Amino acid sequence: SCYIDDKVTRVAWLNRSNILYAGKDKWSIDGRVQLLTNTKTEYSIVIINVDVADEGLYTCSYQTEDKPHTSQVYLIVQVPAKIINISSSITVNEGSDVNLQCLAVGKPEPTITWKQLQGSFSNEGELLDITEINRQQAGEYECITSNGVSTPDSKKVLITVNYPPHITSVKNAQSPVGRTATLRCEAMAVPAADFEWFKDEKRRLISGTDGLSITSENSWSVILFSNVTSSIMGITLA
Repeated sequence: SCYIDDKVTRVAWLNRSNILYAGKDKWSIDGRVQLLTNTKTEYSIVIINVDVADEGLYTCSYQTEDKPHTSQVYLIVQVPAKIINISSSITVNEGSDVNLQCLAVGKPEPTITWKQLQGSFSNEGELLDITEINRQQAGEYECITSNGVSTPDSKKVLITVNYPPHITSVKNAQSPVGRTATLRCEAMAVPAADFEWFKDEKRRLISGTDGLSITSENSWSVILFSNVTSSIMGITLA
């Protein structure tokens, strides 16, 4: 807006050296630039859907009976923070180094923060470096960028950490001859472990033979004996 008085004889809006409006006549070919107010006390234009290219110095030039006058305003265009590139989800072995990057643009310059969604870890900056990653550091990490112009932008990266099988629980069984018995083993691993049962650490047991059945899922395995005999004593898991 440019505030004038009734002594003004000529008035115009300019962007740099380009005339946008002179009086009620439009000089700009940009359809987004429109005359908003043209009265004896105010001469205003409006720019619809402001773009970064619109940033710059605007001049209201007006002529009175005695001399020319100018009034200037600098338009600063703010741009919401936006992530333009982020590392892909990765799978690594435990003990490896992990490097992730998140790039964002915006005006004012945005801040970037990395957060572990399943924990309390956070890191400022576009780079996330994890040295000798362990299994507890696996999971989703979120990159969040913000500059106060609009709502923050965010994207997620999944880090999968492979580690070898680790037996967490083994349950022995005592059962009279002729009765049923159950042995259970639990183990953690990524990828999921394959379970095998052995007799005396030599003979591999197979489900459906010798009256036994083996059921295994991702983290556990159960062997069921329908009729305990003295010959099955001493079973181990490898």
